[in-house]
Amino acid sequence: MKMTSNRPYLIRAFYDWIVDNQCTPYMVVDAYFPGVEVPQEHVNDGQIVLNVAPRAVAAFVMNNDQVAFSTRFGGVPSNIRLPIQSITGIYARENGQGMVFQPEKDTDPDPQGPGPSKPKAVKEGKAVKPSDKTVKPSLRVVK
Repeated sequence: MKMTSNRPYLIRAFYDWIVDNQCTPYMVVDAYFPGVEVPQEHVNDGQIVLNVAPRAVAAFVMNNDQVAFSTRFGGVPSNIRLPIQSITGIYARENGQGMVFQPEKDTDPDPQGPGPSKPKAVKEGKAVKPSDKTVKPSLRVVK
C-alpha cells in the first residue's frame, strides 16, 4: 500500500513543539516550487525563510496540502501560500532545533505483489553496484 507523505504531519508536529516551548518557528521554503506565493524581492538563492509565529501571522492555515497565512514584509501586507512540498525545513529561531526535509519523489509506481523482494545479484545483465541497491530508510538525531 502506498502511503501519503509524512511531511505535513512532521511540519505540524515541529510547529506545535516549537510554539509550545515559547520559541519562534521559522520555515525554510523553496521559493521556486510550483504554487509558492511569496514576495520575490525577499528570496535569496531560491529560498525564503519565513517567521510563522502566531504573533507574526494572521489567518494561519496548515493542512496536508499547504500552509497559508497573511503577514507583512516591511509594512506591506502579503498573502503567503506554501505547498507542503515546498517547505524544506522548520526550526526554532532561538536555538536552531528543528528538521530539514529531503526532496520527495512522487513518481514511484504503486508496489505490486505480496511485498518487497530480495535484491537480485544481476540487473539487466550487469553486476549490481552498491548504488543500484535499494536505499534503506535511516533516522538521525536532531539536536
